[in-house]
Amino acid sequence: MQEMTKPALTGIADRASFLINGKKYFSCLANALKEARQQIWIVGWNFNPEILLEPEDPGTILGDVLERAVQSNPDLEIRILVWALGPIYSDKSLKAFFGKTFPKSNRIQLRFAFQPVLLGCHHQKLVCIDDNVAFLGGIDLASRRWDTRGHGIRDQRRRDSEGLPYEPVHDLQVMVSGQAARAVSWIARQRWAAATGEQHGHLAGVDDLGFRYDGSLSLSGIPFELAVSGPMKGAQADDNPGVALTKRVIAAAKRHLYVETQYLASFNVADALAARLKEKEGPEIVIICAHGSHGLIEKMIMDANRDRIITKLKQADEFDRLRIFYPVIPDGKRQKSLFIHSKLLIADDNLVRIGSSNLNHRSENLDTECDILFEAQSAEHRMVIRNLRHSLLSEFLGCSAEALDQILEQGRSLIHAIATLDLGARGLKPLHSKSRKMTPVVGTALFDPVPPSRPPRLHRLAGRLRRMLRFG
Repeated sequence: MQEMTKPALTGIADRASFLINGKKYFSCLANALKEARQQIWIVGWNFNPEILLEPEDPGTILGDVLERAVQSNPDLEIRILVWALGPIYSDKSLKAFFGKTFPKSNRIQLRFAFQPVLLGCHHQKLVCIDDNVAFLGGIDLASRRWDTRGHGIRDQRRRDSEGLPYEPVHDLQVMVSGQAARAVSWIARQRWAAATGEQHGHLAGVDDLGFRYDGSLSLSGIPFELAVSGPMKGAQADDNPGVALTKRVIAAAKRHLYVETQYLASFNVADALAARLKEKEGPEIVIICAHGSHGLIEKMIMDANRDRIITKLKQADEFDRLRIFYPVIPDGKRQKSLFIHSKLLIADDNLVRIGSSNLNHRSENLDTECDILFEAQSAEHRMVIRNLRHSLLSEFLGCSAEALDQILEQGRSLIHAIATLDLGARGLKPLHSKSRKMTPVVGTALFDPVPPSRPPRLHRLAGRLRRMLRFG
């Protein structure tokens, strides 16, 4: 092994392939794990060894796949780092660990890491194989992440590790190779070193594993930039690399900005969006959100702040260029909302930002995140980025990506195209605000702290509470 020297977090990715939904990601991951020769790194908010990577194949239980990989290859080592509280948030994982059935091999190390600040978490979702290929985005190797593009309401394959059905879920991951994979591998090693004190160098003489890529959603020779974020101690929110990346994409959009986000709860990001909406020649902005959060605290804080941000953005939308939707899928004669877990921004056909960072304050201040930005340099790159946006929208609208292409080629707007094609039981519904206020709700400073540059009254109280409890 070589010393753990830091590679550039910018460079050229040999390949970047966008994997839409858990089915595509888990299938690609299953194939990649079988090809591993020397090292596998897994870093996550949560991890469950009992999930099926491919529900129709009982031989693809994640823990078994990893155990077979080390059994068949005496040179292979696997290191898994999980946020210590992740399994507690998901009792499916906790029960798996209590069972003590994984790992069996001493060449699979499973470690847990605490975040050094109160309420913060390790939120990155990374897998790296032989410094050759890496995966990052919004999908953990945990229960309730697998789904297809069809999101069938009665799909019996969508069951958790205990066999219980769960709601349809939409998410994204990206697979990268070359310099980008090497950089992600370095991030995983840094996380491992910080948690365990163990240093591991990069591999020498790594062979190309020769993975197959979906050509229509794959970029070749694309410039990338990685942003690694962690707890911000007294710094401005804009100093956070993930925030800076997000704002660059927002600022760069000329014709349209497309966003998929689990939360819309960052007032810092809302200010940047509002500024673009006030521009006379600014871009149209289309945001796809989850209809609602799951937990009580999330509903009280994240959803309530989302309503206030929608009010703020609507007020700034002087030229009617904003649409905020949640997707629905048919459930017999009714419609049910499709849960959005992705974290994505696309500016025109030029920039894509994908990763683990949510559009909320904790991703800006407390959590450890990893995001990647791709910037088009050719007509081929721009075509793939357009294909990605239209593939995503066509999934929500139940139409073809070609139908979107045709409308936009006529010079019409993205908003017009959505309105034209949103005709069936599968589609996009406007997300309306229930509030007239435009400032953070009480309790935000405790559960989703706002950037220090604009602290509310409770921010100082939250700081005192953290100091009293001797956290971070």
